[in-house]
Amino acid sequence: MKQVSFTRMEDGTRDEYEFLGRMEDRYNANLAARVLAHLELLDAGVSGYRVSRLEHSLQSATRAYRDDAGEEMVVAALLHDIGDVLSPYNHSAFAAALLRPYVDDRTWWIIKHHGLFQTYYYNHHTGGDRHVRDRLKNHPWYEDTVYFCHHYDQNCFDPDYDTLPLDFFRPMVARRFSGPGRFHLDAPKSTGDVRA
Repeated sequence: MKQVSFTRMEDGTRDEYEFLGRMEDRYNANLAARVLAHLELLDAGVSGYRVSRLEHSLQSATRAYRDDAGEEMVVAALLHDIGDVLSPYNHSAFAAALLRPYVDDRTWWIIKHHGLFQTYYYNHHTGGDRHVRDRLKNHPWYEDTVYFCHHYDQNCFDPDYDTLPLDFFRPMVARRFSGPGRFHLDAPKSTGDVRA
């Protein structure tokens, strides 16, 4: 079979859906490479900072790595701003959606909310409320997100920091994005290996 015969999904057969599943698995075997290629687009992103958005992401991952945050969090730190290219006003949700099948609930929540938590560092300079994150203060991962932003995000714009290169992180991304993820065919939930 080279392609399915149906034009409406309700008319598909078991054989056709199994065929499509094999085609999807073959295509998704290169997911990590596509993710990293998209990440590299951050090198030509928003200007004005002292480092590129790619360098910021690498610095974030480097700091998480040196903090023994665990591979899951290191990859999340690397990809936390990957949405800046295609979803600049909703970049946190973009990154969280990308990571969702491959990380635990805690890591997903941190990445999903990091943009809001980051406003603590600048909202008061732009007419906003720097304490807007406090509306989530009772959430069990509130302090974890504060930690992420303080240690792996707001301080990652230093051109003199000894940042590890992207090639150092490629194997981690490949491991994290190997396989179908936890939501595919009722796969068991990932426990992750994030910092306690």
